[in-house]
Amino acid sequence: MSDEAQDAQLAQAERIGMALVRLNKMHACVAAHMSKAGLDKASFVLLANLMNLGPSRSSALAEAVFSDPSTVSRQVATLVKEGWVERRADPDDGRASVLAVTDAGKRLLEERRLMRNQSIARMFAEWSEGDLGAFIDYFERFVGDYERALPNFIAESGLGPRSEGEK
Repeated sequence: MSDEAQDAQLAQAERIGMALVRLNKMHACVAAHMSKAGLDKASFVLLANLMNLGPSRSSALAEAVFSDPSTVSRQVATLVKEGWVERRADPDDGRASVLAVTDAGKRLLEERRLMRNQSIARMFAEWSEGDLGAFIDYFERFVGDYERALPNFIAESGLGPRSEGEK
């Protein structure tokens, strides 16, 4: 690749990176408001992931959200206290327990998802169907690529080992 092409590619990456910074800043603002309303972002992420996983051990939930088990255990305690998650006997090992989203937790997720979807729909109301469809396709592609690249980003930044066990 020529120097000019590489410079152009890095300039495009800079634009994307800065857009992500802006998006993260807005996401942090929403998270702060959620926390004031009684549900912090970390708890919501755990609840949503547990809903997707189905009844799971705490260690599996920690792995799913890229967190350590002790942190997840503390956050789960809050979810249990609020009645959004319950502990059940593990059907495969009665000595262990699994976490499961309660009906109240499911209702909370459904309500928040509806509110989110209504807000997003309003935001895109002026977009043409074609523009919105193209954006969704590209955005889903971007998020998928980002998910796959995340272990390398973490390893390259010195924040942890590669998923293959390299340091």
